Amino acid sequence: MKFDIPSPLHAGGNDQGCNILHVDMDAFYASVEVRDNPTLLGKQVIVGHGSGRGVVLSATYAARALGVRAAMPVSQAIRLAPHALVIEPRMAVYRSVSEQVMSIFESVTPLVQPLSLDEAFLDVSGALKLMGSPSAIGEMIRQRVHDEEGITCSVGVAPTMFVAKLATNFAKPDGLHVVPVDQVLNFLHPLPLGALWGVGEKTASQLDRLGMRTVADIANTPVKILSRVIGDTLAHHLVDLAWGRDLRIVTPNVAEKSIGAERTFDQDIDDSELLGAQILDLSAKLATRLRSSNQVAKTITLKVRSANFTTVTRSKSLDSATDVGHEIYLTASQLFHGLNLQRTRIRLVGLRATGLRQEGDRSVQLAFNDQITRWRDAEQVMDKVTEKFGQSKVKPARLIRPETEM
Repeated sequence: MKFDIPSPLHAGGNDQGCNILHVDMDAFYASVEVRDNPTLLGKQVIVGHGSGRGVVLSATYAARALGVRAAMPVSQAIRLAPHALVIEPRMAVYRSVSEQVMSIFESVTPLVQPLSLDEAFLDVSGALKLMGSPSAIGEMIRQRVHDEEGITCSVGVAPTMFVAKLATNFAKPDGLHVVPVDQVLNFLHPLPLGALWGVGEKTASQLDRLGMRTVADIANTPVKILSRVIGDTLAHHLVDLAWGRDLRIVTPNVAEKSIGAERTFDQDIDDSELLGAQILDLSAKLATRLRSSNQVAKTITLKVRSANFTTVTRSKSLDSATDVGHEIYLTASQLFHGLNLQRTRIRLVGLRATGLRQEGDRSVQLAFNDQITRWRDAEQVMDKVTEKFGQSKVKPARLIRPETEM
C-alpha cells in the first residue's frame, strides 16, 4: 500500500555530533494489519487476543485517541473503544516485516542494536561522508521503510542513546526530531521525572515526597541527598542522565539472553491434566522459537502464578543444550510436579529458556535409536507444516481436545 508521508515533525537546529538515531515503527503490529487490509485505514484497530485476560499488543492511533494503550487488558480497551476491531496477532508476519526493516538499517550502518521487533538504535558516524547528515540519513530511512514495507516509522536524532530515544517520542507519529548538542539540557530539564530510565513508580513516589517533579529537579539536587532516598548507584545514574551524560555505545548483534513463552488463563485452573496440556503446548512454542532463532538452551525455568498472585519459579540445567519441545516438556513437568500444587488454583504458567547458544554448538550425545533425535526430526517436520498451513493444522494429539484447544 502506497501513500504520501506527511511533513515530519522536525526540530530545527544543527545536527552535527548527533550521530545516534533511535528508530521506532509507528503502532507496528496494527500498522502491518492496516497495510495488509487497506479497508482498516483510519479505523480503530486493536491487535491482541480478544478473549479472557488478553492484553493489547498494539493499536492504531484512532484507537489510541480514545485512551487505548499497549499492555492494557483487551477488556478495558474495548470499554474505551467499543467500536474497535480486535485482531488476533500474527507474530510470524510481524517478525518477517521486522527482519526486512532491520535489513534496511544494516544497509546504512553495521552498528545497529535492536531493542525489539519494532525499534533499534543506530550509530551512523561511519555513514556521514557517504550518505549525508544524521537528519538526512534519518529521513532516508523513513522513506525506505515506507516505500519498501508500506509502514511508517519515527526517528530521534541526538548525541546519546538516552536522548535519542526520548526524541523519538516528540517525532511520533511519522516524523523526525533532532536534539542538537547545545540544546540537550534545554530539552531534558523540563521533562517529568518518569522520562529518566530507572525511575519507576516506586522511585517516582520517593522523589515526589522530596518535591521533585522534573528532570531539572534531579539535576539540581546534590547526589548525596538523592543517595539517602534511592541509594547511591541509582542516584549517580539519574544525575548523569539528568545532565545528558550517557556513556553507552550502540552494540550490534546483542544476542537474546533468554526466550520465553507464558499463558495467563481465562479462568484459574486446578485440573492437573489440563495444566499438563498447557505446559506441553508452551514447551512446543518455546522449542519452535528456539529453532526459528537457530539457538539451543541449557537451562529451563518454570514460572507458576497462583490465583492469589503468589509466583514461584524453578529451574533445571540440562546435560546437553536442546531445542526439542519433548525434552523441554519432560523437564518442565518434572519441575511442576516438584512444586506439589495439588488443588491449588493456577492463574499463569510460563517457561523460559536460558543459557542460549547457537544451534551449531549443540553437544548432544547421539546413540542408535536416539529418542531425542527422533523427536527433533518430527518437530522440524511440524515446523514446516505450520509454516505452510498454520499452527492449528498440526499439534500433539494430547492437545486436540475441545477443552484444551490452544
